[in-house]
Amino acid sequence: MDLYGRVLHDVLFPAFERLRGRPTIGLIEDVHRTQWSSRDELHAIQSGLLRRLIRHAYQHTVHYREVMDRLGLTPDDIQTPEDLRKLPLLDKETARTRIPERTASAPPYAVVHKATSGSTGEPFVVSYNAESRHWRDAMRWRAYGWAGYRMGKRAFHYWGFGAAPPKNAWQKWKVELDHRLKRDTYFDCSPRGDDHLAAAVDALVAARPEVIVTYSQAGATLARYVNRTGKRAWDTIPVICGAERVFPEDRVALEQAFGPAVFETYGAREFMLMAGECDAHDGLHTSMEAMIVELVVRNPDGTVRPAEPGESGEVAVTDLHNLAVPFVRYLIGDLATERAPARCACGRWLHRIGPIDGRVAETLRDGKGNPVNGLIFNILFVAQIEAARQFQAIQHKDGRLTVKIVPNEGGLTADSRAKILAFLDKYLPGVPVTLELVDDIPTTAAGKRRLVVVEK
Repeated sequence: MDLYGRVLHDVLFPAFERLRGRPTIGLIEDVHRTQWSSRDELHAIQSGLLRRLIRHAYQHTVHYREVMDRLGLTPDDIQTPEDLRKLPLLDKETARTRIPERTASAPPYAVVHKATSGSTGEPFVVSYNAESRHWRDAMRWRAYGWAGYRMGKRAFHYWGFGAAPPKNAWQKWKVELDHRLKRDTYFDCSPRGDDHLAAAVDALVAARPEVIVTYSQAGATLARYVNRTGKRAWDTIPVICGAERVFPEDRVALEQAFGPAVFETYGAREFMLMAGECDAHDGLHTSMEAMIVELVVRNPDGTVRPAEPGESGEVAVTDLHNLAVPFVRYLIGDLATERAPARCACGRWLHRIGPIDGRVAETLRDGKGNPVNGLIFNILFVAQIEAARQFQAIQHKDGRLTVKIVPNEGGLTADSRAKILAFLDKYLPGVPVTLELVDDIPTTAAGKRRLVVVEK
């Protein structure tokens, strides 16, 4: 790191955080220490924070007091993360419609209010107190540190801007000044035509970044463009992927374009960074000191159990620091695979999950109504659609399937078309399929591109 980077990291950033009354630096130091704690120590940290959360939620929110009274539970019945299984899961609809009942009547009150993207349904506002915000920052910087990124390094953010653009010229100026001082270069990843990708490469070269932070699918698209055009003009640049899944074929493209240093992160606006990949690249470590991440499986009789190692389950999150509007066992809408409770090769005992298997909402149906995981399209993308740059599968309400394909210059050959239809007939028998060639596949307002869409 150069002189300015060291001054920014060691002097300016700590001073700025202290000036704003934020304990960010102390928390970052704390979590860099506790990441090496034993499994028992991490369990004890979670248990203590959970007891505080449940007491506060029971005493000061209508929702959790009603839930626990109905079940005959008191705060003393919830002592450890395992005891959370006594409480019901919190689905998105309940979380959204009962915000007043989930809001605490006593401090700490909410100071941050953010709207979710609404990618799986109607968006709603997520609110949390300052303590939760500070822990989110600490967890993000710890996970970024596993990829070698810390404040002071030049970063190229290939990110979406649609979710929350600056409201006025003054705010825009402040944001731009903040980015310049922190050595952050932002480039909109939403348009993904060749002209825009070429401009992104030019901006990347000009920025000379020491790390890239990108939407996973946007970064993969940029990597494929670099590989296809031979425009790599740099040595290895670590790539931190977020906002979307990193599929195996994406990792291959990213490593070819930027070097073998790709790090996946997993987060959501409700909690920010929930898990991150270390340099062992063997699953994602959850942010244990800030939240409890459970993977749960629904049994046919309606009961719920923890996912076994190697088994996929729904992701349920409890924010240990959001006392203002508690989230307890909140179903984020994703599926992930549980990992064995063993020490990672990196030496950390932090709970691991992964891969992230997709969204619950991306479950397709074959002609008989049987569920089919939307991940089949990633297999299809690697094995069959050699001539495609982008694709998107849409299952309509009546069961029909439309596969939109952005072909490469050679177009989609008759052989490729036949292979695609045969593949889909195998995995989605009885489903009428239409292949639609398009020039581009639009992203969402937040700059993401949904690979599988199931109309409701």
